[in-house]
Amino acid sequence: MDSNKKYWKGLEELQQTPAFMESNKGEFAEPIPVEDVLNEAGLSTRTPRRDFLKALGFGLGAVTLAACNRTPVHKAVPYVIKPEEVTPGIPNYYASSFNGQSVLVRTREGRPISLAANPNSIGLNQGTDATAAAIVLDLYDMSKLQNPQLDGKDVDWSTLDATVIDALNKAAAAGKQIAIVSNTVNSPSALAAIAAFAAKYPTAAHVQVDAVSYSGIIEANRASFGKAVIPSYHLANANVVVSVAADFLGSWLAGEEHTQDYIQNRDHKSLKNGKMSRHIQFESGLSMTGSNADVRIAIKPSEEGAVLVSLYNAITGQSLAGGVANKKAQTAIVLAAKELTNNRGNAVVVAGSNDVNIQLLANAINSALGAYGAIIDLDNYSKQYQGSDAAFQQFLSAAAAGQVGAALFLNSNPVYDYFKAEDVSNALAKIDFTLSFADRADETASTLKAIAPASSFLESWGDASAKEGYYTIVQPTINPVFNTRQAEQSLLVWAGDNTNIYDFVRKNWEENILAGTGKSWNDVLQTGFIYKGSSVGSSYTANVDANAVASAIGAASKAIVGDFELKLYESTGMRDGRYANNAFLQELPDPVSKVTWDNYAALNPRDAEQLGLGENGKVTVEANGYSVELPVVWQPGQALGTVSIAVGYGRTKVGKAGNNVGQNAYPFARLVNGTVQFETKATVAKAGGTYELAQTQTHHTIEGRNIVRETTFAKYLQDPNSESGRFADSHKTYDLWNKFESPGHKWVMAIDLNACTGCGSCIVACSVENNVPVVGRDEVRRRREMHWLRIDRYYTLEQEDGSKLTKEKEIAKATDYDYENVTVVHQPMLCQHCDHAPCETVCPVLATVHSSEGLNHMAYNRCFGTRYCANNCPYKVRRFNWFNYWNDARFDNYLNSEFTQLVLNPDVTARTRGVMEKCSMCIQRIQGGKLQAKMENRKLKDGDVKMACQEACSANAIIFGDVNDPESEVSKALRNERVYYVLEEINVQPNIGYMTKVRNTFEA
Repeated sequence: MDSNKKYWKGLEELQQTPAFMESNKGEFAEPIPVEDVLNEAGLSTRTPRRDFLKALGFGLGAVTLAACNRTPVHKAVPYVIKPEEVTPGIPNYYASSFNGQSVLVRTREGRPISLAANPNSIGLNQGTDATAAAIVLDLYDMSKLQNPQLDGKDVDWSTLDATVIDALNKAAAAGKQIAIVSNTVNSPSALAAIAAFAAKYPTAAHVQVDAVSYSGIIEANRASFGKAVIPSYHLANANVVVSVAADFLGSWLAGEEHTQDYIQNRDHKSLKNGKMSRHIQFESGLSMTGSNADVRIAIKPSEEGAVLVSLYNAITGQSLAGGVANKKAQTAIVLAAKELTNNRGNAVVVAGSNDVNIQLLANAINSALGAYGAIIDLDNYSKQYQGSDAAFQQFLSAAAAGQVGAALFLNSNPVYDYFKAEDVSNALAKIDFTLSFADRADETASTLKAIAPASSFLESWGDASAKEGYYTIVQPTINPVFNTRQAEQSLLVWAGDNTNIYDFVRKNWEENILAGTGKSWNDVLQTGFIYKGSSVGSSYTANVDANAVASAIGAASKAIVGDFELKLYESTGMRDGRYANNAFLQELPDPVSKVTWDNYAALNPRDAEQLGLGENGKVTVEANGYSVELPVVWQPGQALGTVSIAVGYGRTKVGKAGNNVGQNAYPFARLVNGTVQFETKATVAKAGGTYELAQTQTHHTIEGRNIVRETTFAKYLQDPNSESGRFADSHKTYDLWNKFESPGHKWVMAIDLNACTGCGSCIVACSVENNVPVVGRDEVRRRREMHWLRIDRYYTLEQEDGSKLTKEKEIAKATDYDYENVTVVHQPMLCQHCDHAPCETVCPVLATVHSSEGLNHMAYNRCFGTRYCANNCPYKVRRFNWFNYWNDARFDNYLNSEFTQLVLNPDVTARTRGVMEKCSMCIQRIQGGKLQAKMENRKLKDGDVKMACQEACSANAIIFGDVNDPESEVSKALRNERVYYVLEEINVQPNIGYMTKVRNTFEA
């Protein structure tokens, strides 16, 4: 694309608003509080000094006692009798499973500190999502219950068991239903425990309901194929992907697995072979998936079905009524249909709506394209979402009628996440006995008679089967920290079965899963999984009455049309709200808006302007008899006349970090033809007052510098160097530094902008690995977030006449530009470890120095925070510690307690107030890899050392290694024609190379 194309981080930078200009006049937001630092000696006087060693002692003297298998003295440090499996300073790894993904849990001295994907697993064996990277923090959450409860008071387990068994017997004797209400349960052993419970109590029924429903897909597949399942999608086999409101790289179904497949046709290896898939996205709000699309068309929620009708007509030659009237969409549909038909058998259409009829029409389109089998797999189907909206409705009706004698809630919180919480509360009031297995007194559990707190997966024996034929094991990495018990064990006890949960799980595997595989139980504990599915799915033909479906879609869309149309969605970090008390996820910037610690109303800038909204404005959104006030984000890419709001916020009883963060958007949902849907018509009005969101994106301006580069696939095929031309190759350079020699290793990194989706899992993984503190909403507002790695999101857009906004053209007002038509580039930005590092020359105490292996080091005990280095860094990647976030009572909501500090990685120094910090290239991992190779008397080989960010990336966008090894993956990647170095014209010689973004646009 044109090299003079203008990129900007946010509207304030584009429009050069007075507030933006004022905030960026100086290098820093505010001066260093020198007197406070000296007076407090680096700590708040309101908090006693607690360093990491004390926290470590607390952990090993208290929490890791919970890990004891025999007597506490065996786990004390220093060891009296050292357990065979534990060596101080050496991590242990255990195969386990999180949300169905096989993972490796790293423990230190008996406490889990991080998770990573199991590289030997099938399916998602590369990277994790942000929730998996952050979930270890939940083990150390002080908001959890420490004992079972009856009527809000702590009791022992025997008392609770006697009460529960008595209530269950009364319900059974009265012939009333005993309901186990849960979210999707795909654990074979949990289902076996539920079956054992039902055998004891014949009136028991298992009701599965998910906060974010996919019932529409299940029911559509039941009608189309006689298979009530959610298929697996093998996007690696798709040359063309058309998505209608499905954020398949983010929160829709198996987002990380989709990413791993999707990128195989778009990364540097695929491009090198002259191959790149084409991705067309139709959606209302700018999603993470939409920001990565080659072509994106903004549509209203009421137009989703109409887009599919027009696609169906264009592909099949039919003339169903109700096609889309949107001219931009019409043009894109003609081109998309041509691409789809030219790639029959290698093309797919996905729809994000929970409307059964929309999913039926998508089935008909995919059947016509021959997508079933290689791409859409109905045989090796997904088991991640099996909830039934209709089944939950039946439960509520039965409870309201007094037909339910007991209800047990497992991983289910409908008082919070069901769209009609009043209906749930009224139904619960008619049930004689209610109990929750929640680990805390959440919105639902706090209203029930009893709570039997379940242990976390890190403390449990269990399993999962997220896909047909694929089984993963869950094994404990620590004994229960509190007086909790697995829900499966509780069900067995109440059913009169005293089998230990370990024996129960093992027996179930040996009899029902491992039989005939030739694998033993110990084999599974080591590998973490077993796969019994087929390699290729079968072909299917959809049975769909397209005319009837199109008619129903047209009728349903009329119920959505209004002055404003509301679209609810899941954010990639907060998801459905179950992780709301995880501070790492709350502080993870949204991939598009870069907002932390809040949800908001996303509006097109034109709509915001017409509503008279100013900076930090708020609106009142009303729909379905429910209204809330929300801060507004002026969101380029948002369809005109629409507003998008994330669910998963507004929790009131989840914990200190998550309570009262944002507003609950679930009540905006509605029930349509038996399924809960996230689209509706709404009214949006300006509200009084202002609210400053905590955004991370616009803290610095790029001043028009050439930071990101992109081109089209057609131009790339003509000239792979079309946009990546090296500055140094055409300009004379001058050196102020001596040349650094790296005769041994030279550690470098390559980042593929075509692979990076902007998901942010690398940010969380970096924070977990390197003890990066959470600072909270107010500190982020002050531009003090501590993330060592950020993902910059750059926009570019077109004028109304279709011409590009360039560096030479300045914005006048919103009406001059088509804010629906915006493109996005995501760019991970971290310390570039420059060979000619500007930070090193200005440090007065040599706190930042260059290593013989090409890394820019930080000596924290030398640094006293002049911030000269941050001032001299052109990439703005260095962070100043304003407070001892780990130990300051002012940050009590986050990570400052001794108990929570057990999540800290002991291999990394916990930094103190007043020093600078930044990416260290996980130096502890480099040293660990070299030590391991030395102990094995061999040379370090490529792949022995992986960065935390690299390990978390499911797109393999981050490649790290030794450039002195010509056969290393990073050496090969940096020889790619697309590689360029950010700001290489100032000759700081960065050691991170970026690969130019390539878009497979229709212009190609």
